[in-house]
Amino acid sequence: MAGSRKGLVAPQNTFLETVLRRFSAPQTGLLVANARIVDYPIIYVNDSFTRMTNYTARDMVQTGAICKQLHGERTSINAVERIQRALDEGQMEQVEITLYKKNKSMIWVIMCVAPIENDVGEVRLYLILLYDISPLRQPIDDDALRGSFSKFAKLARSVARNRNMLASQSEMDDSMALLAPVQKENIPKYREESPRTPPHVLLHYVTFKTAWDWIIFLLTGYTSVIVPYSVAFGQLNTYGGTMLTAFDRIVDIIFCIDIVLNFHTTFVGPTGAVISDPTLIRLNYLKGWFMVDLIACLPYGLLNLFGESDSGTVASLFNTLKVVRLLRLWRVIRKLDQYLKYVATILLIMILCFILLAHWLACVWYMVGMHDLQGDVYHGWILHLMNETLGERNWTDKVEVDNQLPNQSMLYMTSLYFTLSLITSIGFGNVAANTTAEKIVSIVFMIIGALVYATIFGNVTTILQQTHASRARLQQLMASVKDFLRIHSVPKELAERVIDYVTSSWSLTRGVDTDTVLNHCPKDMKADLCIHLYRAVFNEHPAFRLASESCLRALAVSFTAQHTAPGDLIFHQGESIDQLCFVVSGSLEVVQDDEVVAILSKGDVFGQPVWKEADVGQSAASVRALTYCDLHCIKRDNLLEVLKFYSAFANSFSRSLVLTYNLRNRLVFRKISDVERERELSELRRNQPPLSSLAPDHPVRRLISRFCNAASTNASQFSRSSSASSNEPRDRTAPGTPLRDSITASSTPTTTAAPEPIITKPKLSRWGKLLGVPDEVRPTGVTKQQETKQEMEQVGQLPEESHPPMDPDRHAKINALLEEQSAVQEAIMSRMEELRKSFQIQISLVSKHMTHLESRVNQVSSVLGVSQES
Repeated sequence: MAGSRKGLVAPQNTFLETVLRRFSAPQTGLLVANARIVDYPIIYVNDSFTRMTNYTARDMVQTGAICKQLHGERTSINAVERIQRALDEGQMEQVEITLYKKNKSMIWVIMCVAPIENDVGEVRLYLILLYDISPLRQPIDDDALRGSFSKFAKLARSVARNRNMLASQSEMDDSMALLAPVQKENIPKYREESPRTPPHVLLHYVTFKTAWDWIIFLLTGYTSVIVPYSVAFGQLNTYGGTMLTAFDRIVDIIFCIDIVLNFHTTFVGPTGAVISDPTLIRLNYLKGWFMVDLIACLPYGLLNLFGESDSGTVASLFNTLKVVRLLRLWRVIRKLDQYLKYVATILLIMILCFILLAHWLACVWYMVGMHDLQGDVYHGWILHLMNETLGERNWTDKVEVDNQLPNQSMLYMTSLYFTLSLITSIGFGNVAANTTAEKIVSIVFMIIGALVYATIFGNVTTILQQTHASRARLQQLMASVKDFLRIHSVPKELAERVIDYVTSSWSLTRGVDTDTVLNHCPKDMKADLCIHLYRAVFNEHPAFRLASESCLRALAVSFTAQHTAPGDLIFHQGESIDQLCFVVSGSLEVVQDDEVVAILSKGDVFGQPVWKEADVGQSAASVRALTYCDLHCIKRDNLLEVLKFYSAFANSFSRSLVLTYNLRNRLVFRKISDVERERELSELRRNQPPLSSLAPDHPVRRLISRFCNAASTNASQFSRSSSASSNEPRDRTAPGTPLRDSITASSTPTTTAAPEPIITKPKLSRWGKLLGVPDEVRPTGVTKQQETKQEMEQVGQLPEESHPPMDPDRHAKINALLEEQSAVQEAIMSRMEELRKSFQIQISLVSKHMTHLESRVNQVSSVLGVSQES
């Protein structure tokens, strides 16, 4: 199976796990802040920070990264400014600062700020580390602390105090920089990436390691054949003994190299994840196959050379020690597990194992025959073979027997022939057991052969069905998934996510459906199993400590387990919050408006406080898995039903449960990019030249002049139509009565000489003052009242001097019309002011674009000129 061989290798964001592994310590507080939101709000707080300052994650999340609530009277303003400047500029900084705990007691810390970049080099987050150095800064004469320091701590404090008193401020900063616990190369990036290994660690599924495993497999097969043969027949008596000895030394060296490689090769953990930590790799190998590999690679041939001068018993003992190398076959069987999904492979391996067993038994059968000859037993199978080949003789002389022995090849083939015919229950009888030792060994061979024969050849189908039932189900499931993806033309990226999720889920459940098993159990047993399955939630969170046994069982039955792959969304923004989720393993991020506002890890709780809010709310943010995560979730309705029935537990539950992140609350923040864009626009408007500086023939001035003329013309026409409509009813006194009759007879028109108009300098209006455009030239003597009188005369009215006093109602209407006209003019002028500002911005952008195009044209023309000259 590919999944079991390679493990879970999907790209995942392991930023949080990497940071906690590298920088987590009992005296080190760790904060993570968002670098793209104003004030840089904190989105993650570790447990060490809580123990150091007594501020919980709920108190610190979404507060500023400079930690104002920890500042006090003795907090250095200079240090705070340096931290703020580092946050604004996206740089690393380290300062020594005095902070205050929640109980207002002082602590001295080294505060380190480091920017976290994403895969494109943008600063996405800030890593803030706080190293507690209070034991080196607290007063030495404090009675409460006098007995708490060891002699070494007191000495270190005194050395540090004397050094600070003698060194200057710059020297102290340099010393702090040398003690910087955070280096830029140690800071991970916030991005999804495939499992990476340290430089000296080798992935177990790369091509080199696969080829090396095949070499080890072949050499182990060679060892399993040669070692029994050399023990039985002797290394020096075999054909090509010198070459085999040299080759054995090479095999020993390769096995030693394999041990070294195994200390630097990744492995697949119990959850299916690829383990690349060097320490875990070494511990896993030492607990597993190290002793087997070490015993198998010892140079027993060299020990045999040293023992040649001794008696034959010592040499035989050294030869027997070579059998220990056969222990490496267990490793070969384990590595062949991935190939057992093919039926042909299984049959081939079984046949090879059967032949290898016959080879081993043949070597034992030869040793039994030689042992009888050395014991002066002259009726064994070897002498019967000599009688058949050399003729019937009475073998009594040991020297003659040794000289007339058949060659080793014939003896080995005869032994192999006998063992194969024996364990396959054929038994032709031409080679038989004659001595007591041979009969005993033959009985053992028969028992072993019967078991092996029945296992391999009689129950092959049963073995395949029982041994590989789980693997067959996985293969069937994977085939169904791949067919579904192919039929529906699912995109490649989404298809890889689906396959990786199925593989990871299978590695956890092994194909066992939890709901099916629980539904087969009775109610009481089902509750007990659920309490065991979700014990991580019940034991870790204090909200469940006061729950009675019956209440805990009701809650356990309502819980469900959820496994997520990297990139999966548990909640989408805008979805209903229908469940409460507890993080058991892995890390997640909360994203609102494309910004990370929180990072959740093991022990965190997110959702909606259903015990406080009656309605179902919408999620204001999305929750996305960064790594492979395990969640324990309970539906909202099921939780409310349990809380309603167990009222006493409901009160303690609502007080004790700390919701790490409430998805219903929408955070209000301003992005730094928006603030910078607003600042750029304000600077652009401030640096723009006024319209009065434009040339008279500029298109903008012409357009605005045209708008001004059109607005004044429309206003005059509107006033004329309004006055005409107001005077029309008053002209109709009676039907058939002439207009002159309505005027008093005693009143006679008096004519007065009109003043001669004097042409004066053009008067500038508001737009004229702004643009330098004068209004139309009008006579000075003609006022607005005279213009109004002239308009009234055009509609048949008499001048004011020859007309009786005007009616008050009519006078009020004329004033209202004039006010309405002025209001319309004001609205037009304000709208024109807005258009002017908009035109200025657009013209400046067009001007910049034209300048850019002109520079590009110049570059292109210069390149073309150079090419033509060449």
